[in-house]
Amino acid sequence: MKRILLFLLCLPLLAAAQNQSPYTFTITHSADRTEVKDQAATGTCWTFATNSFIESELLRMGKGQHDISEMFNVRVTYPEKAWFYVRAGGKTQFGPGSLGHDVINAMRLHGMVPESAYPGKQGGSGQHDHSELDAVLEAFVKPLAERQNLSEFWVEAFEGILNAYLGEIPESFSYQGKTYTPQQFREAMGINPDDYVNITSFSHRPFYQKMVLEVPDNFSRGTFDNVGIEELYQIAVYALENGFTVSWDADVSEPGFSFTEGLAIFPEKGTLKADLFIKPVAEKKVDQESRQQGYNSHATTDDHLMHLVGLAKDQNGALWFVMKNSWGTGNKGEGYQYVSEAYFKMKTIAITLHKDGLPKELRKKLGY
Repeated sequence: MKRILLFLLCLPLLAAAQNQSPYTFTITHSADRTEVKDQAATGTCWTFATNSFIESELLRMGKGQHDISEMFNVRVTYPEKAWFYVRAGGKTQFGPGSLGHDVINAMRLHGMVPESAYPGKQGGSGQHDHSELDAVLEAFVKPLAERQNLSEFWVEAFEGILNAYLGEIPESFSYQGKTYTPQQFREAMGINPDDYVNITSFSHRPFYQKMVLEVPDNFSRGTFDNVGIEELYQIAVYALENGFTVSWDADVSEPGFSFTEGLAIFPEKGTLKADLFIKPVAEKKVDQESRQQGYNSHATTDDHLMHLVGLAKDQNGALWFVMKNSWGTGNKGEGYQYVSEAYFKMKTIAITLHKDGLPKELRKKLGY
């Protein structure tokens, strides 16, 4: 049964490969995962990617298939962002963006709920659209950060805005014949937030120590284990080879990243843009120094979180990651993309995974 399921899960990816004449991909490892979603008109990739990762964790742990609410994480995280912003006098990030560890933190502090208990869509709308919500929240907190002798009535008012747009947080809910609180549901699903680790790779901080990742969306000042880029790459490969998936934070602003074509490549300098997706192109060699230069110069920025769910090889034997995006299914890969080794090494900001997905030696070195 598992082999049949794995084959079926690969079908969209294999079909996509047939449509991409320059590349022929063979899936080598494919983890269980849920269907592709669409974050639509929101800046909430962090909750879509990390929830997709958690849904794969539930499948891996034998808990079955569950659709976990993305908007619950948004709803419980926004007040935290507001407190950080107001207390810092407006000197921190405030907006829809966050990182994968903010989902883990939300689950630790507030639990989790299924989509059916908290869809986060008021008025029965079909797709998420936070354009108005984001504008209202920003307009609300900005003058508060500039005030002195601030009362605490603003907290209730802020919660009211969130309730109006997303809905009130359920104290309890019924799911598959049982009643849970959000914390009870997380515990029933077997998710232990302490089992998940965040890893990055930047040489301006010591390796094998924790660092605060200096990107705007890290509003909560979360820490990440810092390793070399070759180790970061091997962690992701090892995890996927052993049935684990990986939440992936990366820069997607490069010309070589194309959702439409279902590819993410990092071509050599001088490659014509017109040639990028019509034939295989040579890719740059990436090392720790070139990666760090990209980060220091802001050529590499924290843009988007996605979900790595498998591995594939192209016709030349090169290894690629299979990535599940949250932009719907309207591309050649039906919502999936292939990510090259060079792109991963150059443009990864950080990854989140279960600590059991770490290679044993590195797990010991990092203290897990």
